[in-house]
Amino acid sequence: MTGAAGAHPPLGDLAFLSDCRTSALIGPDASVMWLCAPRFDSPSVFARLLDRAGGGAWETAVEGAGPPEQEYAGDTLVLRGRWTTPTGSAVAHDFLAARPPESDDVRGLVPEGMLVRLLTCERGRVLVRHRLDARPDYARRPARWTAASAGGAREETAGLWLETAADGAVDTPAPRVGADGSLTVETLLPEGATLAVALGHEGARPGPLTVAGARGLLDRTLAAWHAWADRNPYGGRHGSAQVRRSALVLRGLMSSDTGALIAAPTTSLPEWPGGTRNWDYRYLWHRDAALVVLVLMRLGHRAEAGRYLRVLVRHCRATRGALSPMLDLDGGGGIPETELGHLEGYRGSRPVRIGNDAEEQRQLDVYGQVLDAALVYQQVTKGTRRALDGEELAALFGVVDVACRSWREPDDGIWEVRAAPRHWTSSKLYLWVCLDRGIRLAELAGAAPPGAATWRAERDALREDILTRGVDESSGAFVQSYGARTTDASLLRMPLLGFLPGDDPRVLATIERVEAELGEDGWLVHRYDPVATRDGIEGPEGGFLLCSFDMVSALVLAGRHEEARRRFEALCARAGRFGLFAEEMTADGTMLGNYPQAFTHLGLIEAAMNLDAAEDREALHTWAGRIAG
Repeated sequence: MTGAAGAHPPLGDLAFLSDCRTSALIGPDASVMWLCAPRFDSPSVFARLLDRAGGGAWETAVEGAGPPEQEYAGDTLVLRGRWTTPTGSAVAHDFLAARPPESDDVRGLVPEGMLVRLLTCERGRVLVRHRLDARPDYARRPARWTAASAGGAREETAGLWLETAADGAVDTPAPRVGADGSLTVETLLPEGATLAVALGHEGARPGPLTVAGARGLLDRTLAAWHAWADRNPYGGRHGSAQVRRSALVLRGLMSSDTGALIAAPTTSLPEWPGGTRNWDYRYLWHRDAALVVLVLMRLGHRAEAGRYLRVLVRHCRATRGALSPMLDLDGGGGIPETELGHLEGYRGSRPVRIGNDAEEQRQLDVYGQVLDAALVYQQVTKGTRRALDGEELAALFGVVDVACRSWREPDDGIWEVRAAPRHWTSSKLYLWVCLDRGIRLAELAGAAPPGAATWRAERDALREDILTRGVDESSGAFVQSYGARTTDASLLRMPLLGFLPGDDPRVLATIERVEAELGEDGWLVHRYDPVATRDGIEGPEGGFLLCSFDMVSALVLAGRHEEARRRFEALCARAGRFGLFAEEMTADGTMLGNYPQAFTHLGLIEAAMNLDAAEDREALHTWAGRIAG
């Protein structure tokens, strides 16, 4: 049985499971290292990811075997593992159970509220041991299990329940409660026999577990994921397998209950080993909005795009256009940042944080993100029942009015710098996007908002302001903030947003400067220089993978297709063993930051589509061609 001692596994070696309500991370030793229940943003049940000794995990082992071979079962988020011993072999399926939706169910995958481990002896005989060391509430209290049935137990404080079942003339093993509060399930399986263990994290037990019932859960979960993936399969030439896996990750990060898409399912995975740049990403960030909707629409998942966008629109209505940077899964606020001093942190990286004070920041780029998403969505759905209605459009027009009044003011920027506000060039860019998309959205809807004339004047004034104050006269490249000498990789999105053509000299100069100052090894791009930026946080960080994929897209628009393809292939080659990416990476391929990261997978999909479009000589992802193809 694998113990708690030892080094933290590399992030890229972790498998991601999801039922679109919560998620789990499985280590290379088959331990469940991270599970929050019953939702993505709930307190953890297993947190070995953040504390090897004290976080708790669900360990599964076959006596005499080393770590299992692991892979996803096709285009799903079901993990298949295989153990081989001198006396036999076994295959397991780990999954957060879900079922396909009814025909009129807008939620997509429907969660069943349980994590299931189904293990079958294929040859000979195998001794299987499960040890569940649940430590609820971020390991702030012990688990208290009581027997609930011959093969089951219930935890008194976290609402968990456990059920076991076996077949093939094997008696269902009774869970044993240890002195440390852990549960152990052990049985010897002959050839053809199966052991099923289900950990419920929501609601009452549905009744005694059977192996047939567990297999039914597996079949429905596989069917649900395959049905979603097959609805609009991606057939591009560049990174098609990576795009399909990235799309599954995005769906796995999207709540079937509310439509919100979280940035990542984890908290406090460091941006540098042992560092303090450790944040909780289990929330919805507006900065993801435009790419989320664009990618989902391009992949044909219009229902998911619409549900996500409407979470944002409800926020626009509730705040009368004054947007916060992030929301919880229900589309609300109140997410105070707290440090958990009792957890050692991944690879000793402290503090471990839950909640995020970025909610209190002023990030003006989000105005453009939301309006860009709304325009992309309305372009495709106009005239259908999915289109935005008059009240929703009015709420969005309120955002444009606020942007009109705010664009001359400083803010905290897209990267959530914890220092004094300043005039970030990327924030001005996205404010211009807000005004531009607001004007175009009104034209598309045939509406005449009272402020439309003002929007046009302010859009033109803001454009002139960016081109005058956001450019370094000596190099002709855009700068990170007005008056600064440094650059910023967020500026690579200027041509992608249609602010300037991809071959404009100022865009080309910016690409060259970003590569010179922030590039590494010809494929990795850092988002900014933390020291030169004076971002108010100590310590270094890794290269930012979204910006690395943005460089691919920017090079495509600049006409440098071969260089873009080479970079894209170099990035995809550095995916983790399951095809997943974290937020950041070092030049040796070590992943850093929360994992898996929605932003990275969004950037990958956009870059792949831009490479395909360039080869087909079709419209690229400038504004006018965002939905082409």
